[in-house]
Amino acid sequence: MDINALFTDEGLRAFTATVRDQHVRDAQQYGQIADIVRRRLEQTPIEGDRWMAKKLRAWKVSRQLRAMQKASGEAASKAEALYATYVNEVLELPQRRAVAEAKKLERKNDRQAAVGAAVASSLNKTVTALNTPQEQAPGAVPQARPAEFVTPDNPWNQWPMAAGGERPTSTINDYFAKGEQG
Repeated sequence: MDINALFTDEGLRAFTATVRDQHVRDAQQYGQIADIVRRRLEQTPIEGDRWMAKKLRAWKVSRQLRAMQKASGEAASKAEALYATYVNEVLELPQRRAVAEAKKLERKNDRQAAVGAAVASSLNKTVTALNTPQEQAPGAVPQARPAEFVTPDNPWNQWPMAAGGERPTSTINDYFAKGEQG
């Protein structure tokens, strides 16, 4: 047997078919022999047997042949599983990887297109907002704070006093309302 032939599709298929067929034939023979042995032992008494001793003895012996039959059937199944696994894990793997890579690249391109569309939409909104005329005089700077908080002659009055005092704030405690003391 050429070991390199096992690493081709046809070579492995031929090997597994041969092994499978041999195990199927063996399983059939074990089953036939088990039936023959059981029937013969059921009809052959041994001196000193009690009631049902022949049948029990026949069952114990034929049970081993049935186990051999089952093992051969499982070996035939495993031969088919060997071929299926080889095809799935070795022969078809490059094709599955290529398909997966193509899908991954497609998802990446879709994400990039979505991000590009979101950026373009955001830029369009910004340009539209900047080009829309406002209801203010041209060249005027919009106020960041309401006018009542800003007095140009006294910098301490730019912020409202927290506890109602008129003096400049000297500590952070002046920013918070004073609770009832008592």
